[in-house]
Amino acid sequence: MLNFSPRTYFLLGFLFCAGLLLAALYFQFVEGLDPCPLCVSQRIMVAVVGLVMLAAALHNPGRSGIRGYALLGFVMAVIGAGIAARHVWIQHLPADKVPACGPGLSYMFQYFSLSDTLRAMVTGSGDCAKVDWTLLGLSMPTWVLMCFALLAALSLFQLRNPEGLKTF
Repeated sequence: MLNFSPRTYFLLGFLFCAGLLLAALYFQFVEGLDPCPLCVSQRIMVAVVGLVMLAAALHNPGRSGIRGYALLGFVMAVIGAGIAARHVWIQHLPADKVPACGPGLSYMFQYFSLSDTLRAMVTGSGDCAKVDWTLLGLSMPTWVLMCFALLAALSLFQLRNPEGLKTF
């Protein structure tokens, strides 16, 4: 890996997250792929990881701050990876084991309690089992899972980044 400053890596991580969110918006509004509850949850986690990385890049902290941002970015990326992994798992269930399809998110936010809506967002529904798009035989949630793994690794790398160890 190249030896950039942690600030540069955090900025690259933020730009990567921004690119993922722009791609999601492209698929939703240009290609017409409506996001399921787990897709929305993954987008939220990509945004959270991106905001952590943006804060780290703007703050340009010392060594202990780099560790704090790196650990926070890692934890958020792992949570996002968990949501994406659940999505991949649901997509690989046999048809008779797929959870029932639920109402759309806008309906749930309007008529369901916040806790019920949030639970549906992280556990998924039958809508989440549908594979609308693939690249190299892998579904979009699989690619997002790999992106979260990359973001988690980037965050962990900051704990041992030789350039960051020089920062005091």
